[in-house]
Amino acid sequence: MLYVAATPIGNLEDITLRVIRLLKEADLVLCEDTRVTGILLKHFEIPHKEFIVINAFNEAKNLDWIIGKIAQAKIAVLVSDAGTPGISDPGVRLVNAARTAGIEIVALPGPSSVTAALSIAGIPTDSYLFEGFLPLKKGRQKKLKEIAEINSTIVLFESSHRIEKLLSELHLYIPDRLVLVMREITKKFEETWEGYPYQLKESFLSKVSKGEFVVLIAKKGFRRSDGIEFTPPEQL
Repeated sequence: MLYVAATPIGNLEDITLRVIRLLKEADLVLCEDTRVTGILLKHFEIPHKEFIVINAFNEAKNLDWIIGKIAQAKIAVLVSDAGTPGISDPGVRLVNAARTAGIEIVALPGPSSVTAALSIAGIPTDSYLFEGFLPLKKGRQKKLKEIAEINSTIVLFESSHRIEKLLSELHLYIPDRLVLVMREITKKFEETWEGYPYQLKESFLSKVSKGEFVVLIAKKGFRRSDGIEFTPPEQL
């Protein structure tokens, strides 16, 4: 059995009791970085486990061997460095292969920077599109043009090295849509900035040199003063 476990994106208190229990019971833990996961296990006084490192570089190459190890284990738990595995993180190929091999897969839901950001944004979330990291070069402009035509809230990830470039691109392709930029969600120095792309680019981002960002682009026509209507599903 393979458990796919969400781990804290910052504040360690956000881990679920179920994840702690399964990590204690597991005889195999698949993780991105043994040092990061080791800190998590030590914090919750979980005994050392057999680790298998699974990342973007070795996931495909070692897939058959990893599936064999999972099949031999009683309880295997997949974690990422932070958040939910497979969401712009390694794990998708592994889960696909595990399903093909007939291994039972169970979700241990919990922290996700996507839903955390949406929950505190105060913008329409009845329809949103998660795009993760945009292409670095090839296809980037095409993707931005596609996003400009989508009438839903958009969620992106971006690094500190490219956040200013992204805001310049948003000013070019989507200048009139409200943007929220969030950093260090759930951590001590959590920060959120809001405005239109040109305002954000001119105000603060040159001062920010670390971390990754969650970028929310509000749906077309939304203004902060708008009332947000929500139709319950039973009334649709």
